[in-house]
Amino acid sequence: MSTLALLSIVILMKYRLLIIFILSFLGGTSLYSQRAVAPGDSIPGAVSETAQQDSTALADSTAHKKQGLDAVVTYSAADSIVMTAGNWAYLFGDGNVKYQQIELTAENIEMNMDSSLVFAKFGLDSIGQEFGYPLFKDGGEEYESKTMRYNFGTKKGYITDVITQQGEGYVTAGRTKKMDNDVLNMVGGKYTTCDEHEHPHFYIQMTKAKVRPKKNIVTGPVYLVFEDVPLYPLGLPFCFFPFSTTYSSGIIMPTFGDENARGFFLRDGGYYFALSDYIDLALTGEIYTKGSWGLAARSSYRKRYRFSGNFDASYLVTRLGDKGLPDYSLAKDFKIRWTHTQDPKANPYQNFSASVNFSTSSYDRNNTNSLFNMDATQNTKGSSVNFTQRFPNNPFTLSATMNINQRSSDSSISVTLPDISVTMSRIFPFKRKHAVGAERWYEKISMSYTGYLRNSIDTKENLLFKSNIIKDWKNAMQHQIPVSATFSVLKYLNISPSFNYTERWYTSKTEQEYDLQQKRMVARDTTYGFYRVYNFDASVSASTTLYGFYKPLPFLGDKVQMIRHRFEPSVSLSIAPDFGSSRFGFFKDYTFRDEYGQNQTVTYSPFDGQMFGVPSRGKQGLVSFSVNNNIEMKIRTDKDSTGVRKISLIDKLSLGMNYNMAADSFKWSDLTVGLRLKFSKSYTLNLNMVFDTYTYGYDETTGRPYKIDKMRWNSGKGIGRLRTTGTSFSYTFNNETFNKLFGGGKSKSDSQNNSSGTGTEDGLNPEEDGTSEDGQKSGGRLLGKKKEAGETDADGYLVSKIPWSLSFNYGLNLNYGTFNPKKMEYNYKLTHSLSFNGNIQPTKNWRFNFNATYDFDTKKISYMTCNITRDLHCWQMTASFIPVGPYKSYSFSIAVSSSLLKDLKLDKRSNYRDGQQWY
Repeated sequence: MSTLALLSIVILMKYRLLIIFILSFLGGTSLYSQRAVAPGDSIPGAVSETAQQDSTALADSTAHKKQGLDAVVTYSAADSIVMTAGNWAYLFGDGNVKYQQIELTAENIEMNMDSSLVFAKFGLDSIGQEFGYPLFKDGGEEYESKTMRYNFGTKKGYITDVITQQGEGYVTAGRTKKMDNDVLNMVGGKYTTCDEHEHPHFYIQMTKAKVRPKKNIVTGPVYLVFEDVPLYPLGLPFCFFPFSTTYSSGIIMPTFGDENARGFFLRDGGYYFALSDYIDLALTGEIYTKGSWGLAARSSYRKRYRFSGNFDASYLVTRLGDKGLPDYSLAKDFKIRWTHTQDPKANPYQNFSASVNFSTSSYDRNNTNSLFNMDATQNTKGSSVNFTQRFPNNPFTLSATMNINQRSSDSSISVTLPDISVTMSRIFPFKRKHAVGAERWYEKISMSYTGYLRNSIDTKENLLFKSNIIKDWKNAMQHQIPVSATFSVLKYLNISPSFNYTERWYTSKTEQEYDLQQKRMVARDTTYGFYRVYNFDASVSASTTLYGFYKPLPFLGDKVQMIRHRFEPSVSLSIAPDFGSSRFGFFKDYTFRDEYGQNQTVTYSPFDGQMFGVPSRGKQGLVSFSVNNNIEMKIRTDKDSTGVRKISLIDKLSLGMNYNMAADSFKWSDLTVGLRLKFSKSYTLNLNMVFDTYTYGYDETTGRPYKIDKMRWNSGKGIGRLRTTGTSFSYTFNNETFNKLFGGGKSKSDSQNNSSGTGTEDGLNPEEDGTSEDGQKSGGRLLGKKKEAGETDADGYLVSKIPWSLSFNYGLNLNYGTFNPKKMEYNYKLTHSLSFNGNIQPTKNWRFNFNATYDFDTKKISYMTCNITRDLHCWQMTASFIPVGPYKSYSFSIAVSSSLLKDLKLDKRSNYRDGQQWY
């Protein structure tokens, strides 16, 4: 072809495009080329649009009238746009077509300029790898496929190898027809929660299905495929998958299994009620073939900036053994758990909170839903509900509490309802409102008030609701009024006098008599009425603070700058009358004739056992001595010649002792010593010690030791003998522990700086901007091979880490044990307690953890649990077992990780009752 001929063809093509543009403008078409990403390669153009559909693509959309589109269609391409004589536009390299809220992106796009048809497909690189899969967006929905043919006029399309995310799962299909109402009709579809879309580990094969995006999926016959192995026996004639963007009501599928003791069961099945945006409710039940059954209700509620909480109630009927045989037992138990927390911003003056954990004593032993029930080993439980009201610009605070304490070992229960306290914070009643001049001495006098009103009972669980509110319940009220002041004398001495008054109101008193058979005082008669029991005391204390400084001699160097000793001595005197005197009437003398015919007199109080006790007998003239010590040292740091660092040598060393001048005997108290040492910021040693200051004798007749009114220092045995002490400490070893000790590891900051990707020069990870190593755009696409990401160092090598930790807690207590008549001293009894736990992650997907308790008396591990977890990508494998102790058992489960298919699992477990031996 000659040059002239080529020039003529080019001129004709230009005029052709001009003619098309004019016709398009006159015809009102909206097809218009907005932009071309690669300048010079794009050829803008527009043609008249018809509504006639491509019969080869969509057989049901033919013979329509020609009509224009409702909006502008814009298109672009990163590489080039080629227009042909057949009114086809070819977009190469990241092509993009937009129409209203519809957007189509693909590596290759073919667009008919005379119709509303568009065809998209993937591209191939130099080695035959697929990339640039078509991505179709319609509002909030996205569909990714290998090929797609779509009609903008009818909004219908034909898709091959489509993939879309619905809820927590993914839907794929070989052939799909998209309808104008966004419904997808599929043949040979798959539903899975595995994100390995092209080769999932498992999926539900759907012979045919209708997908309503964000609503549901309705299928024909389905069956499960696991690792490419079809499980035809696990098929269903149809299936329904609902989706919802908000929480809604629905059925809770039960789990099934069997136990030797209670038989086959269906458990934890019921219905979930989405009551409102603030509260929900789940009603579940369980039933066993041997007669046991149970019901449960769980609810969570939350209102932002107001309150939040959880409520859990259950009722359980347990039948064990065969009726009519000795091993038959029937237990009816219930449990209530309730936690309520009020947001501090809701009301600064009012607060309501609850922490209820109440259950019958046998509930936790019969509730075996979990592998090991920690509550079954708890001997005590506590529940409380508290309401507090503070008044603005007022010193008074009102608090009401309900407390329930249980002891499972003997089914005893202690209930306090109500427990009301009224507190008045400290006030200065004599302080002038408009003070002029210096503060007067009486203006320093302060007082406060605390009042308690309690109603309680100690009984058994089965007798609680049969008790009498007057005869069985104890009720009382107590008032406490302390008055105090602090004065400075001689500038450095603080004098603090105080006066304390306590009054108790009781509604009953009990007269006692001596029982010769039991050889002790027993209750004889209880009288109900109003009784006042009071006591008061006065005291004065003096305290000051002394400082001592010591600078080491110069020839010892200047490393230690200064040593400081803070010494805080304190002495106080408190006096009180003898409230055991007959003029107060709080104590009585009872005279009886013993078995030997001798007259004996016993002093007792009719108010013994009452809620707030009784005043102490005997005069009190108590002198108390106490000292606190603190020793610190300042040393020069090596990093900075001018800087110093403070080190605590003895954080606190306290000693205290009392002397009762009014007592007839045993005037000295035990010596109490407290020691606190700070070894580091994370570890502090606390020791509280009590030293016995008296000697002992031994009664050969009764075989019992007794205390002698003779001080140890008078017998040459020192100031005192250690009676009791104890401490506990814990520590955790992990990867960083050895890095700090041996300096072989890098700090966290260094690790983070060196693990920012593959170590490119600009420090960026190629995948952070959506580009993979081969230059393809990832952008969160579903199709395509997934790259296994891993942490790398600055040189691009994969960082291999094995996180682990080992923690232990050790407790030590030293107390008096048995008495040694030869030495006339008590032998020591040492008790230990040790608990430890650990975890390790040898690989990215394997995890192992355990916790155990060691019993030093039996010299063996009393309790231990172990857990192994394996992340199988879209599945989760867990194994738990208790290898020792009375609760020896195991549990094994393989389940889908997604909560949507949580019932798709294999569960195998044993019951601790199966391993028990019955004699």
